[in-house]
Amino acid sequence: MSDPATASRVDPHRLRHALGRFATGVTIVTTLGPDGKPLGLTVNSFNSLSLDPPLVLWSLRHSSGSLGVFRAAPRFAVNVLTEGQAELSRQFASRGEHRFDPPCWQRDGDSGLPLLAGAAASFVCETAARHEAGDHELFIGRVLSLAESHEPPLLFYGGRYRRLGPLL
Repeated sequence: MSDPATASRVDPHRLRHALGRFATGVTIVTTLGPDGKPLGLTVNSFNSLSLDPPLVLWSLRHSSGSLGVFRAAPRFAVNVLTEGQAELSRQFASRGEHRFDPPCWQRDGDSGLPLLAGAAASFVCETAARHEAGDHELFIGRVLSLAESHEPPLLFYGGRYRRLGPLL
């Protein structure tokens, strides 16, 4: 394990480029603001954590304007995007107020959380824990319900959206 002083000497641009060599899925994490309006953003830090209990995780930059809402929200939903939803990912990555226009979502019947129509999978979660980690906050959610489709997921690799390739 390297010494913490050495870690601070890692060039952030090289680190970002090297991390881009790891293919990830693309998700939109949603919740409800204190006013009941839907809030969502594109996230590729989503991952599974535990099957028993069912836990998932994702992270959000401390500088995000949405951090306070997600900290206060008791629940959130993770929507795994399909290959056909790259434009939706871009829409939710923007800073505009138009993220939920045109209506591309419906409310979950139990939680009222916004779920994206046509997602490859969706997970409704209650916030189980939050941890500060560097310049991000890590959110751990206990999965309350889920849905899935057979559509292929959208991938992100090397700074670009990608499709699943043939089986090896």
